[in-house]
Amino acid sequence: MRIVLRSDLAGKGKRGDILDVADGYARNYLVPHGLAIPATEGIEQQANAMRRARDLKDAKDREGAEAVARKLVPMVITIPARAGGEGKLFGSVTVHDVIEAVEQQTGIEIDRHRVVSGEAIKTVGTHAVAVRLHPEVQFQITIEVVPA
Repeated sequence: MRIVLRSDLAGKGKRGDILDVADGYARNYLVPHGLAIPATEGIEQQANAMRRARDLKDAKDREGAEAVARKLVPMVITIPARAGGEGKLFGSVTVHDVIEAVEQQTGIEIDRHRVVSGEAIKTVGTHAVAVRLHPEVQFQITIEVVPA
């Protein structure tokens, strides 16, 4: 059965994609849950319009993410933290601390879900934190943890 996706579906496609799926899968799951509609000629034209709009939005989002990456990659974000004599921190620098420091030092807000490296930083020194703002834009932020 040919269907048009009404929302993004992991492993299947994105909103506006036209797919061939099993009849039972479409009839019993996708259509009743509002995830897809049966593809007719008129619906396929609407799907093409949805795909064009999605592609334009995706290109705009990618350009914005690349601009943020160009600004953040050369910078070193400094985070003061309490540390012992051997450079081990009393506690750790978390993703929340990194995001807060980036916002204070650059004015750029990053969603915490966009930070790929979820490990806490537990030592003084330079660390790299991976950020993925867009599926095609991933970059490293350099974090310098200094004793407070």
